[in-house]
Amino acid sequence: MYDMSNERAFGQGDTLGGRISLARAAKGISVEDAANLNDVDPDVWTIWENDRDAPATHLLETVALTLDVSLLWLLDGRGFGPTWRREA
Repeated sequence: MYDMSNERAFGQGDTLGGRISLARAAKGISVEDAANLNDVDPDVWTIWENDRDAPATHLLETVALTLDVSLLWLLDGRGFGPTWRREA
């Protein structure tokens, strides 16, 4: 697997939903787990990842903390992004 942890611009050309999806995948958690950690329905999380809606402003920081990314990266792709786990 390609290690994207050194890509400084990784995520900048993506959407908010795309970055949520990328960060969740990098963390290795399911939609259900991410949704449960943020006290939202998994269908709502999927809607966010598919850019059909976005998290409410007051939830954005919690989502960023759950995904181990900075709020700035989550919003526009700059800042501390996801760390991809290396496969052994």
